[in-house]
Amino acid sequence: MTSHVVLITGATGGVGKALSYCFATKGYLVAIGYHSNKQQAENLAAELNAKGYQTLAINIDYRSRNTIQQSLLAIENYFGSKVSILINNGAIAQEKPFATITDSDWQTMLDINLQGPFRATQEVLPFMQQQHWGRIINITSIGGQWGGFNQVHYAASKAALINFTQSIAKIYSADGIASMAVAIGLVATDMSANELATEAGKEKVRNIPARRLAAAEEIAIQVENLCQDNAFYLTGQTLNMNGGMYFG
Repeated sequence: MTSHVVLITGATGGVGKALSYCFATKGYLVAIGYHSNKQQAENLAAELNAKGYQTLAINIDYRSRNTIQQSLLAIENYFGSKVSILINNGAIAQEKPFATITDSDWQTMLDINLQGPFRATQEVLPFMQQQHWGRIINITSIGGQWGGFNQVHYAASKAALINFTQSIAKIYSADGIASMAVAIGLVATDMSANELATEAGKEKVRNIPARRLAAAEEIAIQVENLCQDNAFYLTGQTLNMNGGMYFG
């Protein structure tokens, strides 16, 4: 059992929901972060709380530092402790041919997928430094490692998030704060179901050496493993969970 408070952003999606379940059942105090899916977040929190776990649905708007600060204060008031594990899972994606990506598309992508984790990380670091223990886990993508085709701006934001992870590790590991990235490939979620049901989608799956999609639950388990004390020396590393699609 643990008394660590973990904030998971984007916690109502496939991977985020699996993370919420995993951390709650392991005894963490879980803040289920959402931006627009309030009802889903509250339903998930109610479901977990009914089973005896301790969770809170909390609105997190990556685009507003003030909102992030208010959300962190609400989390502290609810659990009686500040966030010591931040999982930056919230993100947006947009499929567009490169020539049609607008300045606004590019800026919005970076504001949410990169500047959002930057803002949240800055806000949680002081407490982690104070207690000389913390975890910053950034959920990135294989697209950030080998580039994008119809999601160039998304891939760029995820590549930058990997670099951000390394920078935080260089600066704060001496303070007992480990920063890691988890770069995922194709995952079986409701969001990906339609695309992967097409012939092109099926071809993508056939090209995975493991010959299957990742389960959101197996990603969640590995993320939780990174929060153990004996995983600290992995600080700055990127864990590649892609079924053998990419080796970095």
